[in-house]
Amino acid sequence: MAITVAVATTTAADCSSNRWSMQSLSSALPSLNSISCSSIRFSSSSHCRPSLSLTRTQQAPHLFSSYMGLASNNPLLSLGFSDLTSFEHGLAFVDNGCRISAMRHGRRVPKLSRPPDQRRALLRGLTTQLLKHGRIKTTRARASAVRKYVDKMITLAKDGSLHKRRQALGFIYEKQIVHALFAEVQERYGERNGGYTRIIRTLPRRGDNAPMAYIELV
Repeated sequence: MAITVAVATTTAADCSSNRWSMQSLSSALPSLNSISCSSIRFSSSSHCRPSLSLTRTQQAPHLFSSYMGLASNNPLLSLGFSDLTSFEHGLAFVDNGCRISAMRHGRRVPKLSRPPDQRRALLRGLTTQLLKHGRIKTTRARASAVRKYVDKMITLAKDGSLHKRRQALGFIYEKQIVHALFAEVQERYGERNGGYTRIIRTLPRRGDNAPMAYIELV
């Protein structure tokens, strides 16, 4: 990084009367012993405007060997350091050898503007109502999120074992719906492998203009 300091300049009007004094100029300059990689440049033009500039080149700041927490160990990967051979050098490791990562690549979950416990309760309620009434109206985001849970409950019912029935009882709120589902699923979806629901888009909701949709059993 280069820092250029202009020490003194003179105008064309004062050029004829005022001349540079090397003694005063030397006293105004910093000590050259304390400057690393410095140079002094004199320049003059035909318009009698002599100037002097001091150029100081500073070395790059020393990089710490590591940072604490989830920060990258060496954030300046593009400076051409020989010890940085791959991106793994920029990851922090804990004592037991596990790698810490702050990103969630490939783990997208529809949050539905709710914490995990409330989101699970909402999905359980929507699944129960859809299996009870066969068709419900909700937002498109909720319809897309609840779709796989309804398909899973129907898949459990097609198996028909006691373990699968207990799993369905632990998710669906009403027991009567579980028993009716296990009793009727073979007749209705015995020949179908997946795709037990259908989403139909409808007009946006009045008020907040949220996109709405119907989700129904096939």
